Formats: sequence, structure tokens, C-alpha cells
Amino acid sequence: MRFVSIGECMLELASAGGDLWRMGIAGDTLNTAWYARACLPSDWAVAYGTCIGTDDVSRRIPKFLAQSGIETDLVLTHPTRSVGLYLISLEDGERSFSYWRDASAARTLADDPDRLLGLTADAQVLHVSGITLAILPPAGRAALIDVLRQRKNEGAMISFDPNLRPRLWENLQIAADTLTEMARVSTLVLPSFDDERTAFGDAYPEDTINRYAAHGADIVAVKNGGSEIVGYQNGETQIFDHFKKVKPVDTTGAGDSFNGAFLAAITTGAPLAQAVVMGHHIAAQVIGQKGALIPMGALEKLSCT
Repeated sequence: MRFVSIGECMLELASAGGDLWRMGIAGDTLNTAWYARACLPSDWAVAYGTCIGTDDVSRRIPKFLAQSGIETDLVLTHPTRSVGLYLISLEDGERSFSYWRDASAARTLADDPDRLLGLTADAQVLHVSGITLAILPPAGRAALIDVLRQRKNEGAMISFDPNLRPRLWENLQIAADTLTEMARVSTLVLPSFDDERTAFGDAYPEDTINRYAAHGADIVAVKNGGSEIVGYQNGETQIFDHFKKVKPVDTTGAGDSFNGAFLAAITTGAPLAQAVVMGHHIAAQVIGQKGALIPMGALEKLSCT
């Protein structure tokens, strides 16, 4: 069994105090792969599909992935581009980002249809995000969605986190249209309510559930910034609001870690309620430390089944 996450891997700069910065490697879909690897049993393989450069900085990434137990055979290279960079700013535990990603090699991920087919082959679960789509040119977005539609028809589970970043899109209408098209080929959707309110004007998480269910999603879990999580499966909507509030140190990677743990639970047969508990349990630990990725060995894990 193989879980494949596709997107952009970046260098992360987080404050180490004063004028000192700590460099890490992260990115929304990589973070999801990381936490899926932490939570999935050993008979599952986890791979990351991306494109990097050939420079010294880029070469850090396959080594980092391999050391983390994430397979690197889907890491492509570009001869002249490199990887993007982002800097985290924190205020009372809430994060904001500054990005430098125009020359990111990952923007070329979908330029070659044959490469796309290779990236998505042999996977039982495929995960992408709105950021994956946003960094691609319009033709690349369409090509990726077409390939994922094909893989879904062949029996793969397609997981999608809309993860809206308005600055990455030409305009909000193009973003909404593309996210909707991707949702139509998705088995499972993992939106954040704030994003859905911005892109689609949803008044309540239940509006988000109803819209993605109408597009054909079998499972939806609406994250809501530490508030109640609203889930949907088998035609039934459930509200999960029994979680203890956690004061965040750094919310970077909160939604991504929820995604990875939730997907690990769902793909190994856990019911929706248990998958939500697993996702929340991991995310609560992640926001208690700085940076998107905390050591896998430091995570307190629950059984996924």
C-alpha cells in the first residue's frame, strides 16, 4: 500500500531568538506526508512527489525525506530552478508568512504529462492541496486534475485540502473555480472553514460540507481553527466539539498534521469519529512546538484502528 503526497517542498526559516533563524524543510503537502508517515503502520509506504533543483540547497531535501522514512523516487529535478523559501512570523502563537518562491522548480511539476502519470502511479492514496494547484500554470492545473480523475476512476482515493492562499492565485474567482473542479475528482476533502468563507462565502461549516458532498466527496472534515470540527461520511454530518482547548505556541502545520493523521486513520479502516480524534490529537501536539514538523519519535500516537 502506498500513500503519495504531491506538491511544493520549501525551506522554512523560523525564529531562533533575536536575529537568529533556524532553517527547516517543510511545505503543506510535505507536512501531511510527514504526519501520515508518523501515523501509518510500517506496511504502508509514503512517498513525496515534487520537483527541486540540482543546487546544494535542493540536494538537502531527498536526504531529509529519506532520513524521515519518506520515499524519494518521485522527487524530480529541474536543471535551472531551485526550491522556494518562506519565513514564519509569530504573534501570540498565530503565524504569518513571507514567501520567495518565483523560481521554485515545483512550478514545473505538471509540464510533462508522462511525468504526472509516473508521479501518480501505484498509489492507493493521492493527496494534493490548493497550493499544489496554485503554483502551477493554468495548463498544469488542468493536466493534474485530469490525471487525478483518471487515477480515481482506477480506484485510488484522492485526498484534497483546498488550503486557499489568495496571493498565489490570479484572482479569487479563478481560485474558487479551480478548487471546485478539483473537488469534483476528490474522494475526500479536508477544508479549513476560514478559507471556505473567503472563497465561497460559506456562513457555516455545514455549508462547506453540503457543497463538497454535492460535488461528489465521500468524506469531508471541516477544520475550524481549534473550534468544533464538522465531518461528513456516508450521507451523515457529525459535529465534534468535545476537544479541550490548547493554547498554541505556533500554529504552523496545524491543518497539515491533522490531515496526515486523519488520512492515516481513514485509510487503515477507522471510522470518521476516530479519524477526527486522531487528527486533533496530533495537531494539538504540533501547535505546542515551533515549526511545521516536530520529530516523529516525539509524537504521542493513538491507534488508528
